[in-house]
Amino acid sequence: MKYLILNCDDFGQSPAMNQAIMHLLEERKVSSATIMTPAPAFEEAAAWCRKNKDVPIGLHLTFTSEFAVLRWPSLTGHPSLHDGSGNLPMTVKEFETRADAGAVKAEMLAQLEAVGKAGIEVTHADNHMGSLYGLETGRSFLPAVLWFCSRRGLPFRLFRYVDPGDRFLASIPNVHKTVGKVVALADTLGVCVPDYLLSHPFVIEEGETYESFKRSLIDKLYRLPEGVVETYVHPGAEDPWMLRNIPHWEKRVWEYKLMLDGDFAYALRDAGVTLTDYRYVRANLRRPRLKSAASLLRSLF
Repeated sequence: MKYLILNCDDFGQSPAMNQAIMHLLEERKVSSATIMTPAPAFEEAAAWCRKNKDVPIGLHLTFTSEFAVLRWPSLTGHPSLHDGSGNLPMTVKEFETRADAGAVKAEMLAQLEAVGKAGIEVTHADNHMGSLYGLETGRSFLPAVLWFCSRRGLPFRLFRYVDPGDRFLASIPNVHKTVGKVVALADTLGVCVPDYLLSHPFVIEEGETYESFKRSLIDKLYRLPEGVVETYVHPGAEDPWMLRNIPHWEKRVWEYKLMLDGDFAYALRDAGVTLTDYRYVRANLRRPRLKSAASLLRSLF
C-alpha cells in the first residue's frame, strides 16, 4: 500500500496562509496542517481549529522568523533565541549558533502549552525550516525533540528510509548513517515516524512554471515508494502585499492551486495513493523499543 501524508506547513504564519490552508482542509484536499504558535496569525488559525476538532493539526515547532517584513519573537523571550531586532533569527545557521539548549527546551514546552490553551489537541510535531536538525552547523537538537515527543506520545517528522529520488535528502553527507542513528533513538523512545519524507524546492527554479512544477509533483505520486510517505506544502492565497514583499510567494500560490487541481486529484487515485495522517502513524508504525535500543547501541559503538 502507498500512503501519503500531505501536510500544510506554516498554519498561522499570515492571513493569506490561513486562507489557503483552511480552504484545503475544509475540502479535504490535504491530510493535515502544522500550526506556528509564535506567528502573527496564530489566533485566527487556532479559532478555526477549535471549530474543526476532527482535522489533524500538528505543532510546527518554530525557532526562526525568516522574512524581513514579517517577523515574530519567541514565546519565552530568552535572549539567545532572538537577534538584534528582538525576533527569532532569520536563518537556521544563526539559530544553531546562538541558541541556548535549555532555552530551546523551554520554548518547545511553551509552544505546546500555547496550543493546549487554545483548545487544540495536536496529533504530531514537526519543525519550521528544519532548524532543530543540525543541517547548517551540525548542532542538532533532535535528541531533545525526540524526548519531548516521547513524553507526550507525539509522532515526529523524520524518515526511516532515504528515497534515492529525493535530490535534497539524498545529497546530505552520510545521510543513511545519520538517519539510522536518529531513527533508532526515536524507536527506543517510542516516537513513531513515517517511512519516507519527500521534499521539493521552496523557491521557483530557473525556467520553472506552474505546469512544470505540477508535472514534477504528479510524477512523484507515480513513483511513490510503498509504506507511509510524508510531503509538505506551504500553500498561500494570491495576496497582492505578499506577492510584492515575500520572496517566492508565487510558489506558495502554485502549491495552493495544485492541491485544488483536478489533474492532481486524478493522479492520486490513478497511482493508487491513499491520503492518511499522523494518527495512522501513531497507531501502526511503533517499533519494538528493546530491539531498537540494541540497534542504537550497535550504531554508537
